[in-house]
Amino acid sequence: MATDANPSTEPPALPDRGWSWHRLVAVDAVPEGRVMTVTIGHRSLAVTNYRGCVGALDNRCPHQGGPLGEGSIEKGWLRCPWHGYDYSPCNGEPPPGFDDAPAAYPTETREDGIYVALPDEAERARTVSDVLVETMVAWGVHHVFGMVGHSNLGFADAMRRAAERDELHYIGIRHEGAASFAASAYGKLTGRPAACFGIAGPGSTNLLTGLYDAKLDMAPVLAISGQVPSQVKGRGAFQDLDLEAVFGDVAASSETVQADSDHAELMALACKRALVDRTVTHLMLPDDVQALPVGDVLTAGTPAGRWARDPVVPDEDVVRRACVMIDEAQRPVIIVGAGARADMGEVTRLAERISAPVVTTFKAKGQIPDHHPLGCGVLGRSGTPVASWFMNESDLLIVFGASFSNHTGIAPYKPTIQVDHDRWGLGRHDPVALGVLGDVGITAAAILDNLGDGSWTDQRTEVAERWAIWRDEKARRRDDDRGHGIDSASVFAELTETADPDAVICVDVGNNTYSFGRYFEVTNQTVLMSGYLGSIGFGLPAAMGAWAAVGGRRQVIAVCGDGGFGQYAMEMTTAVKYGMDITCVLLANGELGKISKEQRSAQYDVWHTSLTNPDFAAFARSCGALGIRVETKDQLGSALADGLSHTGPVLVEIITDAALV
Repeated sequence: MATDANPSTEPPALPDRGWSWHRLVAVDAVPEGRVMTVTIGHRSLAVTNYRGCVGALDNRCPHQGGPLGEGSIEKGWLRCPWHGYDYSPCNGEPPPGFDDAPAAYPTETREDGIYVALPDEAERARTVSDVLVETMVAWGVHHVFGMVGHSNLGFADAMRRAAERDELHYIGIRHEGAASFAASAYGKLTGRPAACFGIAGPGSTNLLTGLYDAKLDMAPVLAISGQVPSQVKGRGAFQDLDLEAVFGDVAASSETVQADSDHAELMALACKRALVDRTVTHLMLPDDVQALPVGDVLTAGTPAGRWARDPVVPDEDVVRRACVMIDEAQRPVIIVGAGARADMGEVTRLAERISAPVVTTFKAKGQIPDHHPLGCGVLGRSGTPVASWFMNESDLLIVFGASFSNHTGIAPYKPTIQVDHDRWGLGRHDPVALGVLGDVGITAAAILDNLGDGSWTDQRTEVAERWAIWRDEKARRRDDDRGHGIDSASVFAELTETADPDAVICVDVGNNTYSFGRYFEVTNQTVLMSGYLGSIGFGLPAAMGAWAAVGGRRQVIAVCGDGGFGQYAMEMTTAVKYGMDITCVLLANGELGKISKEQRSAQYDVWHTSLTNPDFAAFARSCGALGIRVETKDQLGSALADGLSHTGPVLVEIITDAALV
């Protein structure tokens, strides 16, 4: 706003009460005609020097909050860099005809510097965001992965206060997609929700892929979005998106917290639904609402009296029918999916009673040890010939907590008993001979209690024979060498030997995943993956989420290909920042090998699947992690052992042959 008037140089008066002097800058710190920004406590000040008058103004332009400390003095006026509003650099007064003015504070020059008289800081008021965070914590959400930005600062400050009370752990990531993957993995591992956090617009849309991963794999996640101020919402403001519409498919609920909302209740319902339904919920927080003061009137919502375990008990008649089918079978086989993860004790006891081999879906890898006398490994595209052989030879399939995905390879023509707690899941893809609605553990125990004296074939000897055949084949594959890198069979043979028996292993998507499913032999490890979404890039962010859940108590490993690792490679700096004990085993072949294979299989030319990679081990070292590069097979064992024994983030880069998977 141009003016010919001269600015007032009258210094501002001292505050009436409750103030003190603070050293502002050195005497000569601000040259004549210049402006700088100085922070004292929680106050940001625009400090000016105009004709020997040192001014100290609030650093927010009263028009729209522009940073006056980044402005300039033009014709005697301090000009806001955003919209050109003018103020006296000495006392903040605007030109004639205007009445908005930033707060200005008296200054005093002393021998040791320039001092400013500032009102004493008032105690920070409790806000809407505090109520939301307190409720979130009360419902057991103690980990948040996200990125602080301009439209979520109020909620971020409330999280900061909770973190100082040691009620919350916040992990600042480099990309919001990593935040939602980490939260998804946390939910898969623990059954409890973590939160992911972003700003309005792109920060929130970046969350979507990881949230879809959580939705499809039934992992509880709370997503929190900053939003543009209420008064400009829907008017085409900067980063103004209809986030309710954007999140309408991925989230079971997506609610905007308004000024007059029941704030604690909205957060409590979001946490409850995520937890009970094992799904994604979403809250949007307009910028202006986050910082609204509420005092001590509003209380946080707690789970007391709000939810209870609701076990699904199978119908007794259906259980008896299942037992008749099992009693009449000669070669039953049990198939377990990820839905049986918490109930493998009961399932294993049933398997041992009827001498039934146990095969798993890929998502359920690790739920029974491969060295158990009845354990047969993974079924389907990422599986072992042991598992597929027993399914083919079976006369009855007993399926617990699996959904019959097309990747799993469960034969629909086999007589099948399917047990699931979800009505929708029963017979979802193909009809089954008998659907049993019930929790896996309760149902397996009920079947065990009602079985007769069947004449089941003891298949333990055959299991051992099939494993011997497959292990001989794996040994032969470890001898393969085309001179283009190390074979995957050797990589996972060494990882089988070196990984802790109870490690958490997060696998990415690609040939590395298929090879892991086929070659790695589990003991009691927990395996996490992007199951139904199958999203490349899952591995490293998932390991971050797993570390947040079990760090220090269990070993955490990420198995990645160079295609997937490249998507979130900068999260290595996040792992370094927070001292995460994560070992990333990176199979680098310079190619999107799985896609190249699919192109060849479909008789297409191989096209644009090559990758240009850095030295990933050197990259890890540049991030502050331990980086180890493996180029020959004889280096594998020591490299993995060194990496897994190291405290802190590690990347073991293994140069592999894309054809030897």
